[in-house]
Amino acid sequence: MTKLSVNINKIATLRNSRGGDLPNVVKAALDAERFGAQGITVHPRPDERHIRYADVRDIKRAIATELNIEGNPIGPFVDLVLEVRPTQVTLVPDAHDAITSNAGWDTVKHKSFLREVIGRFRSAGIRTSVFLDPRPELVAAAAETGADRIELYTE
Repeated sequence: MTKLSVNINKIATLRNSRGGDLPNVVKAALDAERFGAQGITVHPRPDERHIRYADVRDIKRAIATELNIEGNPIGPFVDLVLEVRPTQVTLVPDAHDAITSNAGWDTVKHKSFLREVIGRFRSAGIRTSVFLDPRPELVAAAAETGADRIELYTE
C-alpha cells in the first residue's frame, strides 16, 4: 500500500507562471521518488493551469512508483486516463472553472454515473478512488459504485 503520494501540481503552477520549463515537473516527480515518495499525484484540469495533459504522459514514462491521476471524469480526462493507464484514478467533481476542489461527489445522486465510469477504468486495470464529503451515507453509496477506495474532502 502506498503511504506517501506527492502531489506536484503547485510545482507546475510555478513553472507555468514563469513560462518555460523551470521548475521541471518530471524532475520534481523523480526527486520525490528519490526522497522516498511511493507515488506521484497529479490533477490535470481542462484549462491546464498547472499540470498539463502532456506532463501526465511524460511523468508516467519517467517514474517507477505509482501514478495517481485526479480529476473530473469528463471526456478528455477519461481518454487521458485510459491512454496513460495510471495505477489509480481519483474521481473529483470539479467544475471546469474551480480554483481548487471544493466538494466531494454526492455518491447517492451520481451512483449510476460513477458506477459506469469506474467500470470502464476497472476494465482497463486501473484502481479507482472517489473523492467525497465525509458523510456515512456517501461512504456507503461509494462502496456500491465499485470504487476501490475513497478520499475524504475535509476543506
